Amino acid sequence: MISRLIPMALASILMAAHFLRGGSLELALVSILVPFLLLIRKSWSLIAVQLSAYAAAGIWLLTTMDVIRDRMLAGKPWTLSAIILGSVTLFTVIAGMLLNSPRVKEKYSRR
Repeated sequence: MISRLIPMALASILMAAHFLRGGSLELALVSILVPFLLLIRKSWSLIAVQLSAYAAAGIWLLTTMDVIRDRMLAGKPWTLSAIILGSVTLFTVIAGMLLNSPRVKEKYSRR
């Protein structure tokens, strides 16, 4: 089961780094703290962490589009940036999906 939780922790660290680079210490701290909700063995905490992963993927997608647009306007190559940020987006989605497995769900009560 731990192998399904590690990607979420890594995705949260990546999101925190993104927010730090943007100058938002508060959002970086929230990103770092999100995986700790998994210590609460309730179904709502699992759902909250999954939703945060999908929201983070949305932020990565918007960032990808912004970077591509800015690089195109500047006449710079954008393909590598799109591949890297697209990979981070996909990784974040997969991290959220891994938490949807029956093995993880059985550890979290419905109450």
